[in-house]
Parts: sequence; structure tokens; C-alpha cells
Amino acid sequence: MRVVSGTKKGLALKAVPGTTTRPTTDKVKESIYNIIGPYFEGGLGLDLFGGSGGLGIEALSRGLDKFIFVDRDGKAIQTIKTNLATCGFEDQAEVYRNDADRALKAILKRELQFDLILLDPPYKAQKLKALIEFISEASLLTSTGKIVCEHDKGVSLPETIGTYERTKAEIYGITAITIYEPAQTEQAEEE
Repeated sequence: MRVVSGTKKGLALKAVPGTTTRPTTDKVKESIYNIIGPYFEGGLGLDLFGGSGGLGIEALSRGLDKFIFVDRDGKAIQTIKTNLATCGFEDQAEVYRNDADRALKAILKRELQFDLILLDPPYKAQKLKALIEFISEASLLTSTGKIVCEHDKGVSLPETIGTYERTKAEIYGITAITIYEPAQTEQAEEE
């Protein structure tokens, strides 16, 4: 596992010890960022299931200003911190041990909006639709932001969830990537 592109291209990242997480492969990571970027001019990101931190670190390497990582697993939190230190991104990141639902409620109190939200829950405990509905209701995504969902290819997500519409869906082996963006209003389309 490595940083695929950007300022930290080629740096090796550690995986979370054990079998409780499955890191996103470099091929899938590169595909995700080719779809949504590939580079950013600043912005704020959030990963609610941080794992090793690889996807968020990739976003920092590609130009996001700051990233918030959340994971409920202590080994994952330590791995994220180690990988951030390897890349010199400690000052651009916040790392919290928490579950996704409680983390979203804490973020809501801070009145933050994100340019990129990564959702990669454990395949056996899918709750993507509910998470995206909460993100929509709380307006946690900027008007040009994107939500990237990584899930089992057998999981089919709806065209729209809350105020967001599916703009891309790709399958890579057993992994599927679904991307949501704020739905375009008719007025915005006329401009």
C-alpha cells in the first residue's frame, strides 16, 4: 500500500494489523481519485471509517488542506497516526476514535462542511444509506462536494439519497465505488 500521486507519491503506508479492516487497493484508490479529482485546490475531507488512513492521506497528498479521520478500532487509530507521521501530515489532520454515528453528531456541533466525505464501512455492516441521509439533512457537504462510498459489489445504492444524486458507479473485482454529489437544481442547470 502506498500513496499513488501528489506531493507524497510513492511513500509506503502501513496496513492495520489483523483482519478487521480491508485496505483499499492502490488500483481502486487511483481509480477513485481519477474520477473525483484527480487533484484538489484546498478543502476539507472526512473519512468515517478511516482504517489505515490511506484514502484520506491520498486526498491530502493531492491537495486537500485538512482531513478528519474517524475509526472505532484502536489499532486503526494508531495506524492512521503512524501513516500521517510518515507523510508529515500530522498538522493537517484530526484523528478520533469513535463510531460513525457519534462522530457525525459531534461534527454537526462544529458546523463544518466537507468537500470530500469517504464512506467505507465494513461490508457486513452496511449502513451507507442512513449515513448519507444524515449527511444530507445536516448539510455536511459543500455545494461542490462529493461522497465516495466503497462497498461490496452486491450492494446496490439508490439513484438519490436525501439531496444527493448518484453520479458514478464502478465495480472493481468484489469492490464497488458509488459517488454522490448534491443534486443539481433546474435553476443551476439553466445558468
